[in-house]
Amino acid sequence: MGEAIGQSLPIAVGVMVSPMPIVAVVLMLVSARARSNGVAFVLGWVAGIAAVGSVVLLLVGDAAGADDGATPVWVGLLKLALGLGLLFLAVKQWRGRPGSDVEPVVPKWMAAIETFTPVKAFGLAFLLGGINPKNLLLVVAGATAIANATGARGDQFVALAVFTVVASIGVILPVVLYLVMGDRAAQLLERMRAWMLANNAVIMSVLLLVLGTKVVGDAISVLV
Repeated sequence: MGEAIGQSLPIAVGVMVSPMPIVAVVLMLVSARARSNGVAFVLGWVAGIAAVGSVVLLLVGDAAGADDGATPVWVGLLKLALGLGLLFLAVKQWRGRPGSDVEPVVPKWMAAIETFTPVKAFGLAFLLGGINPKNLLLVVAGATAIANATGARGDQFVALAVFTVVASIGVILPVVLYLVMGDRAAQLLERMRAWMLANNAVIMSVLLLVLGTKVVGDAISVLV
């Protein structure tokens, strides 16, 4: 189990610092339904990551390890595909980054956050956590690393729980700050939102490049 946690932890950190979900939860914390929407967003985020990770473990968990302890070739091919996908997204993010004198483009869905109900906040977080292409690749890569590290079903899901908690710190922290500090947290959260939005493309490019390279390296070690 320790190896499973260790192998998946760097990928969980990559999910944790994804800027857009942090920006989204901060926007909810300065809206009219701050408390309920913030908590609903965290729950949806956790549920999205846990759901995708659980599906991956159920699909590949029993087949990832061979009887002789060797990793099956198809696992290496899956890792290679995931790693190349992450590298592709890294290049796409870098090429699409705004210039230093250009205001970052805010996604249209963010404009509607002010009117969100807790149900919509939960649904948005579920999509961002588990279905968004960048997160989907990262969560699948993390769950595959867990499945490849241990064949024990119980250990796999404990490792997935640790992965999910670490991956959720980025959205949990702003909510905790709001619950502890109340309206006094508004200025701090606004600075966090502005910085994350301004540096979104660069942050994600570097993260995806590092994690994509790691996953490709893992795949090569299996295939060669």
